[in-house]
Amino acid sequence: MDRNPSPPPPGCDPEDGEDLAGGDCIGSTVYSKHWLFGVLGGLIQIVTPESATSDSDDEEQVELAEEMENEICRVWDMSMDEDVALFLQEFKAPDIFMGVLAKSRCPRLREICVGILGNMACFQEICVSISNCEDLGQVLLQCLCDSDPPTLLETSRLLLTCLSQAEVASIWVRRVREHPSVYASICFIMSSSTNVELLVKVGEVVDKLFDLDEKLMLEWIRNGASQLPDRPQEDTEEQPVFSIVPCVLEAAKQVRSENLEGLDVYTHILQLLTTVDDGIQAIVQSPDTGKDTWNLLYDLVCHEFCQPDDPPITLQEQKTVLASIFSVLSAIGASRAEQEHLKTEGDLPLIDSLIRVLQNMEQCRKKSENSPESDTEEPANCGSPQDDFHMKILQDISCEFLSNIFQALTKETVAEGLKEGQLSKQKCSCAFQSLLPLYSPAVEDFIKVLREVDKALAEELEDSFPSVKAQT
Repeated sequence: MDRNPSPPPPGCDPEDGEDLAGGDCIGSTVYSKHWLFGVLGGLIQIVTPESATSDSDDEEQVELAEEMENEICRVWDMSMDEDVALFLQEFKAPDIFMGVLAKSRCPRLREICVGILGNMACFQEICVSISNCEDLGQVLLQCLCDSDPPTLLETSRLLLTCLSQAEVASIWVRRVREHPSVYASICFIMSSSTNVELLVKVGEVVDKLFDLDEKLMLEWIRNGASQLPDRPQEDTEEQPVFSIVPCVLEAAKQVRSENLEGLDVYTHILQLLTTVDDGIQAIVQSPDTGKDTWNLLYDLVCHEFCQPDDPPITLQEQKTVLASIFSVLSAIGASRAEQEHLKTEGDLPLIDSLIRVLQNMEQCRKKSENSPESDTEEPANCGSPQDDFHMKILQDISCEFLSNIFQALTKETVAEGLKEGQLSKQKCSCAFQSLLPLYSPAVEDFIKVLREVDKALAEELEDSFPSVKAQT
């Protein structure tokens, strides 16, 4: 939850020469040190033994007084300023916030304190200091067991910020590996939350963790019987167990219609899982999980993304999620022979989608080259170097997947594709242009089968692509 800084609090009026001369302002800002001391002092009072004793055994949540909420929210706003963040660090504010998180049963106060720490962690020096505090690290990971969605969101945002700092990322990866409750808490959120914003941020944390540490990913893949962490419950029913793939799938289903960025994150998590054999097996060995994964991704690529009426430029915003989807589908497809329960839908709609992606890439490339602005400024349909990099990845994954499908096509499937239009001459030509010369064996295998179904079309394609000759 990002906020714009509020107006300076009372007590630091720029016209008050005495305050300015006395050095009451924080750094180059107009925020008052004395006012901030007062707010932090109020927080200290909240978590002192005297104020906490009477309610120490009371699990009931408490409300935050309106005046205190307004003041601490103002600190939250102010903490986005580096001078204020450094001042909070100097005043040992993280220790105060740690005390609040450890003792307070007020969800709103806990959310705000984690939010302030998240803002402070955006500055490298402070991020390093926060990360190196072992006690604070333990308390923050415990916040992932919280039942309050806003607190969970701010905790996830803070973790992602720290994991994105190369200097301290390994510290947090170690802590996560040492605390099995983190796995269970994250799986619980992914499998049960309907809060899309929270699901996206938690997904980003998982994606970053897996990208940083393959060993941790393997541990989570194998950790299929983790128990739910301790949390308030209304009954004593047996706690559920979690496997990572079904939890990721559930979260992906929840975000798919509301947040493309979130869907991109979760499909990329699935792609990362397929980079190790244990991950592929976790997807395909269970009949339900294998089918659910295939059906979700198949439905996305065949019925939502890159549809016939979509302009080619839409590929720019879909490129990364499509690359992840095709990569996972390809990995599942390669396991069909080994897993008989993987009775996937027909390949022809996939061929149609893959060829359409390749066609749209070619159209985008031609428009970019022919744009009149290309010599003076970047054309509207041309991406950055990073966009070009991701488009190249999508092209490579699409070609590899298409070549695998081509090599497995039967006469019956080719005949149906010709009848339905998925394997027209124009579409086959587009596919060949992308597949050759790297995937010549796949094209040759396809031509062999095509010759048995439609010899004239096979010969036309051979004439158009002389390098391809069916070995008869």
